[in-house]
Amino acid sequence: MEEQASNSNPQGGPVNNPLFQQNLPNSNTILVLGILSIVFCWWHLVSFVGIVMGIITLVLSKREIAVYITAPQNYTISSLNNVKTGRTCAIIGLIISVVVFVLVTLFLIGLLATLPFWGMIR
Repeated sequence: MEEQASNSNPQGGPVNNPLFQQNLPNSNTILVLGILSIVFCWWHLVSFVGIVMGIITLVLSKREIAVYITAPQNYTISSLNNVKTGRTCAIIGLIISVVVFVLVTLFLIGLLATLPFWGMIR
């Protein structure tokens, strides 16, 4: 009887029992969005999509990590690893997307600024 009491949590369920653990609700979504933020970071206008996906992924991952911290015994470690991997991919994709977007925008502004000069050359 004493062993059973030490093996349960306050809600009455077993602690660290893999049969009762579930995945974090958005773990797969976070992983997919994180990977897509890297995929969409390489082209100018599409890099804006990578920026948006990266930000959404970071917000979702912050919320999922907070859910995991409140009750780690209820969720699998693999779903937490999916969240962490998706968050890492989102950070990488966000950084690359911002750099590509800024550099290509500056290049296009410079190109447009030199158009009158190119009209003078014949």
